[in-house]
Amino acid sequence: MSVTPLGFVRTPEKGLAPLRWAGTGWTVDDRPPHVAALRELRGLEVEWPGHEVPLDGVLELAAAGVPLTATHAEPWVPAGLAALLTDRDWLGHVGDGGLRGLADLRREEHSVRLRRLAHPIAPPPKVSILMSTRRPALVGFALAQMERQLDVEAEVLLGLHGFAFEQVREVVESCSLPVRWVEADASVPFGEVLNRAAAPAEGDFLAKWDDDDWYGPRHLADLVMALRYAQADVAGTTAEFFYLEPLRTTIRRTTFSSGARYPSEVYADHVAGGTIMVPRKTFHDVGGFPALPSAVDREFLKAAHQSGARIYRTHGLNYVLRRGLGSEHTWQLPLSHFLKVAANQWHGFRPSLLMEA
Repeated sequence: MSVTPLGFVRTPEKGLAPLRWAGTGWTVDDRPPHVAALRELRGLEVEWPGHEVPLDGVLELAAAGVPLTATHAEPWVPAGLAALLTDRDWLGHVGDGGLRGLADLRREEHSVRLRRLAHPIAPPPKVSILMSTRRPALVGFALAQMERQLDVEAEVLLGLHGFAFEQVREVVESCSLPVRWVEADASVPFGEVLNRAAAPAEGDFLAKWDDDDWYGPRHLADLVMALRYAQADVAGTTAEFFYLEPLRTTIRRTTFSSGARYPSEVYADHVAGGTIMVPRKTFHDVGGFPALPSAVDREFLKAAHQSGARIYRTHGLNYVLRRGLGSEHTWQLPLSHFLKVAANQWHGFRPSLLMEA
């Protein structure tokens, strides 16, 4: 299906419009729907005819991420599509004044669910999850999230950076996924540890994973979906949700520090480092991660871009970055920075509903 969510608009300026069957096809304002012209709409309200008609046009709009809704579904509408369209909870926040950001978030979650319906991932792809860590205490936390990944066949590749396997043996051996591991001295550059861990990968895709962040159960499947519909060589997500642990606060940012928009569903040279996914062949063609102690994500993306690889940034609703005190992270920014750039702020751990946390 050639229609994709490329160009999705987070904050539309217009309301709902009707989508009607006109005898020979679906129409909006008596014209065939043109996705680019629909981006500024909050969504489309499907008016089902009483008799069965082709659904190709509706599914193309779902594939494009256009939010669709309906007050009811006719008996001939497939159950999965009917359930999504008649679930109108995402509309309940429209007009909530100061909660406009929340209304936009619920709309985008609904859009992602429609994309999944229209871009099914089958058979389950093989994904090699790649993680290097210096913190044995977090290995169990990370493995538990890997285990709950849906619609993929996953294996785990661990780089134990500066500590022995015996320190994590119990949690590794209790993991339901196949796990391979390498030990590396603390003096070995981070990028080299990743490459050593990646060497035995058998998956069709390599997916980088950070030990202290949260991932939704369809994180990997959505990245594969994005790689396929965007025909991209590298995919990743926005770095959008942050949990500021010392403050017990969740923030969402939708702009860069400069104030420029930080959109999803675009070709770009930047994605969140903890979400990089790449076909295994492309990973080797690029040369793997640079053997550096830090900035390996940025330098890998730079090398991929310079090699002509197409990098695609999809939605960030499956991902929450954990932030403690600045000294605890390679990304050295004070917590006040994240509060300053926040489009939304909530007390406690408040991820997107797609996290199913």
